[in-house]
Amino acid sequence: MNILLTGVNGQVGWELQHTLATLGTVFAPRRDELNLADGHAIRDMVQRIRPQLIVNPAAYTAVDKAESDTETARAVNTIAPAILAEEAKKTGAHLVHFSTDYVFDGSKSGAWHETDTTAPLGVYGTTKLEGEQAIAAQGISYIILRTSWVYSLRGNNFLLTMQRLFRERNALNIVNDQFGAPTWSRMIAEASAQIIAQKPFSDPNQSGIYHLTCGGTTSWYDFARAILARTTLPDGHHLALNPIPASQYPTPAKRPENSVLDNSKLMRAFGLQLPDWEQALALCLATP
Repeated sequence: MNILLTGVNGQVGWELQHTLATLGTVFAPRRDELNLADGHAIRDMVQRIRPQLIVNPAAYTAVDKAESDTETARAVNTIAPAILAEEAKKTGAHLVHFSTDYVFDGSKSGAWHETDTTAPLGVYGTTKLEGEQAIAAQGISYIILRTSWVYSLRGNNFLLTMQRLFRERNALNIVNDQFGAPTWSRMIAEASAQIIAQKPFSDPNQSGIYHLTCGGTTSWYDFARAILARTTLPDGHHLALNPIPASQYPTPAKRPENSVLDNSKLMRAFGLQLPDWEQALALCLATP
């Protein structure tokens, strides 16, 4: 089958171009080849490729910048998925879309289920939720995969930022009262390909939203400690990690306090379960 993959420059998209290659012919336009803020360009691309499957990990993920750049965030996170869903309906294509823990406000004490009430705290979460709703409104066969705290060995993410700062600083203050499950982008891509290989679109009951994250729970502070434990620092370099509350690290966009997602629906539907976040981190850092 022909597969249209967006966001190939991103962490998940870059991995997906490899994991999807066994399932069909992957068309993966780069950012300079497909501007997701241009609705006409999206429609033209879909009509030209005529994919049987559209996979959309692309997103405007600059959480703080989105607070002042609402128009662009909405164009990429809301309008682009809506157009992809519309075009999928016209061509009979299936759609796999990626979303985020930021659709929740973080107030729940336990892990978030797919059926829990959404209440985004900022523009990023709001536009991602609107994208989910736009896809569902088209009445097509779709799967939306919500993930969280994504990292990899490329791009901009917490892991690479910490590795850089560990070498540049002697002390770092890290938030210790926000909780989630760090998730390696390769794990997301591998699981996504396994889901697609099970041909879920043949069963209308499998269309819907699924949570897809690594197992376990940690704070940003303990995530940083785990990275540090697996990082070799220059000889003689000493580093202090200091836990602080989020109130001491103000940002333009408010973050959810609890971003832990429950993955049991994914297990029931597809028999898939990602490893614990610490195991995945070790595997990531051992990658040649």
